[in-house]
Formats: sequence, structure tokens, C-alpha cells
Amino acid sequence: MNRLKVGALIICLALVTLAFPPRTKADEWNKKTTVTFSAPVEIPGVGAQILPAGTYVFRLLDSQSDRHIVQVSNERGDHVYATILAIPNYRLKATDKTVMTFRERSAGDPEAIRAWFYPGNTWGQEFVYPKKRAIELAKITNLPVLAMPTELETNIIQPVASADEPPVIALKAAPIEAVKPTGESIAMTEVVETPPVQAAAEVVKTPPVETAAVTTPEPEKSLPKTASPLPLLGLVGLLSLGAGFALLGFPKRPV
Repeated sequence: MNRLKVGALIICLALVTLAFPPRTKADEWNKKTTVTFSAPVEIPGVGAQILPAGTYVFRLLDSQSDRHIVQVSNERGDHVYATILAIPNYRLKATDKTVMTFRERSAGDPEAIRAWFYPGNTWGQEFVYPKKRAIELAKITNLPVLAMPTELETNIIQPVASADEPPVIALKAAPIEAVKPTGESIAMTEVVETPPVQAAAEVVKTPPVETAAVTTPEPEKSLPKTASPLPLLGLVGLLSLGAGFALLGFPKRPV
């Protein structure tokens, strides 16, 4: 095999490598999580929507906004139980396992799910209940609950395939509040944890200074990575090597 053929073979192998980049796990951006409940659990829905004990899949339908849409389906993924509105919630310490928090209930009643944290993440999903049910839960637990307009509860149980469908758009645009057992609206910070504020000593003062409100940073918004840059670097190197072999194959002209 002469040098020209070797160079051509290297180039072909490089193209094949580029055509089949390494796959990335979808779990890294949609937070797909399979959980098994040993007892019935309540999730947002029409009235008190109860999931029987069993295995379910939680995943983000849309993670590119400050309002997330969480879908709950069966283990096979061919039946969606709910499409739930959620907002980011913060915890001080991440864990290496999935964490789901629940609202305390009286003995014998299903616990209502409150938040879901993906392994390794400090940001989680705080679930929003239709206002009527949110007030009922607030009365049961004597704690405030995130709420949205009750008339949108039917949007939760509609099966959707993407974040562009009307039910999801309506959920993302819905006004959210925190309600007390009395039905009174209060600040959402009474329910959702916010990241700790940086020490005041780190702030540089330059006169004159105007008072400004402290804003809470949102979770980083980025599109999921679909491939590694290594195949491209490998292609450049192999093409260069192939070109070198190819040039060596040409006869030298007499000087």
C-alpha cells in the first residue's frame, strides 16, 4: 500500500469518527428520574390527584426558563399522569441521590409532594398547586403553599409532547403566589429558599451610591451539550497526518 492510499485511509477513518460522535445522556439536562413510591402520593392535578404506590418517571419538559415544566409518567413512558408547573427552589447542600420532599399529612392520608431535587444539584423543582387545592393543603399543614389559578388545573392533566403546546404555554404564563391557610397571599420567599447573599465586605463602595434592590440569581440557562469537541480535534490531527503522507507520495522534482 503506497503513501497516497495510507493517507486516504486515514482521512476516511477521521470522517467516520466525526460522523458518530459520543452520545450524551439526556438525563443530564431533562433530569429524568425513576422513583418508586411505597405508598400513595398526591401530585398537582384536578382536585387531589393521587398516584398509587408504584414506579414513576419524573423529567423536565422545558428547562430553559425560570419556570420549569415537570412531566410525571409511568415507567414505560407511554402514559403521562401530569404536566406540572414548577419554579426553582434552592438548597444549601447537594446530595448524590434523588431527594423528594413532602408536606406532612394526617395518618392514613397520602402525602402531597412538595419539591424534587436531582442528584448533585442545589437547584430543584418546587411544585405549584391549583389555588383551591393549595389553600386546602395549607390548612392541613398550617404552612404556605405555592398556588396558580384554579381554572388552569385541567391543563395539568392534558398529555403534551413539547413545551410549545398551548397547555404548557398557559402554565408558564400563569401568575404564581404563595397562599396561607386563610387564603391570604404572601411573598413566595416564605415557601421557596433563595441562595445566600454574598458577604457585604465583598461589595466595593464608590460615591455617590444609589440604593438598589438585591436580586436573586437564576439557575444558569444553557442548552444541553450534544457532543464532545474531541472528535473535531481528532479529525484535524488525522487530516494533517494524512496530508503529510500524501505529500510524501509525490516524486521529488530534480533541482
